[in-house]
Amino acid sequence: MTTTPDLASLHSDLQTHLDESARKHEVPGAAVGIVADGVQDIACHGVTSIDNPLEVTRDTLFQIGSIGKTYTAAVIMILAERGLLDLHAPVRTYIPELTLKDESVAEHVTVLQLLNHTAGWAGDIMRDTGNGDDALARYVAGLATVEQVNPLGTIASYNNAAVNLAGRVIEKVTGMTFETAARDLLLRPLGLEQTTFSIQDVIVRRFVVGHEKRDGRLQIAQPWGLPRNGNPAGGEIAPVTDVLAYARFHLGESGADVLGRESVRRMQEPTFPMGGGHVGIAWMLQEVGGTRLVSHGGSTNGQQAELVLVPERNFAFTILTNAMAGIQLISELSEWILAGYLGVEAPVEEPLELSAEELAPYAGSYDGYAWIATLSVEEDHLRMEIVFTEAGIAEVEAAGMDVPQWQPARVRILPNDHYLILDGEYGGTKGTFIREGEAVVALDLGRIARRIPPQ
Repeated sequence: MTTTPDLASLHSDLQTHLDESARKHEVPGAAVGIVADGVQDIACHGVTSIDNPLEVTRDTLFQIGSIGKTYTAAVIMILAERGLLDLHAPVRTYIPELTLKDESVAEHVTVLQLLNHTAGWAGDIMRDTGNGDDALARYVAGLATVEQVNPLGTIASYNNAAVNLAGRVIEKVTGMTFETAARDLLLRPLGLEQTTFSIQDVIVRRFVVGHEKRDGRLQIAQPWGLPRNGNPAGGEIAPVTDVLAYARFHLGESGADVLGRESVRRMQEPTFPMGGGHVGIAWMLQEVGGTRLVSHGGSTNGQQAELVLVPERNFAFTILTNAMAGIQLISELSEWILAGYLGVEAPVEEPLELSAEELAPYAGSYDGYAWIATLSVEEDHLRMEIVFTEAGIAEVEAAGMDVPQWQPARVRILPNDHYLILDGEYGGTKGTFIREGEAVVALDLGRIARRIPPQ
């Protein structure tokens, strides 16, 4: 028998851990929300901006990034439940004009494959197609030139472009803009009154700006917002209170009249292996210490976020931050929350002590389309360097952003071909090498990067 954590008695410890982790990782502002059996607690830290600081409160708006993919998937499920679309139908059922570089993929890709990252084309397509109501239609038309990097339905590789295409499916089925459909079908019926896609809504309220380190100095990350065509993949802007309310919907505490319990549960079931776990319908699924976690992270320009559900314990938490280094705060605080509130701890994976000869099979260059990761043997570890390709630079610049700086990082190998990044803003991040037979053929860095054969 499990007991419900006493949130009130743990609040002081939560605040202390949040403050310490934020200072340690140089995260200017953050908000954490926890819900357990319908009771919730919120802790906030710091300021909205290092240049124009205001206190972060429970009402401060953050970009929640790719957590929004689960919102898009929920809207798709609402339409499916109403009989307006079929998850297993080809996308061309709803967008007959869909043109992709691979005609066979355009003909056969299904709505579900857009939501579980198995569509296979290059996913980080960030080009701005304007702020008009035709932004998504123009974006989808541009997919005709995008490379198919993996065969359809063979591997799950994170794909923003595919989820944006799912947003266009919503537009075609409903006859509304994506934002209006999301608002009318999901956000407002759930009472998420403060959640918005609109910078015009944000500008009159308290909101955070993103931060990143450049040349060793913390500074404001610009531009602030995503192109409108990126809204299905993660354009929601929300306070921690609304994200908690959304979590309670997925725990089954509310919204049964919006989306039935069976459909909510179906979103949390595995549809394809991914990243050492599985992907459901948008949700990322894994087991930690024998406990099933349903989660999704979010990353925008200088902001990092996470939402974690523990359905069997009727427990959820969200962490919102305004710095790229927030990914380290999220990793650290998530482990503490799971252990301190639920007694859930992942088995400790100690890095393997490998010789240069044993590290050599992992070394090489891996092509992620927008970037190339090169790993070289350096004493008892690997050194990872990432450079953006011409295609990647073009996509970033088309979105009006500066090309991210990636500092070389040390990488240690963990058991079962997992790896751990030791340094930099992504220090503490884990991933997986992929083998075919005995050969290491790809690197999972969120996106699948294929090994480049040596010349």
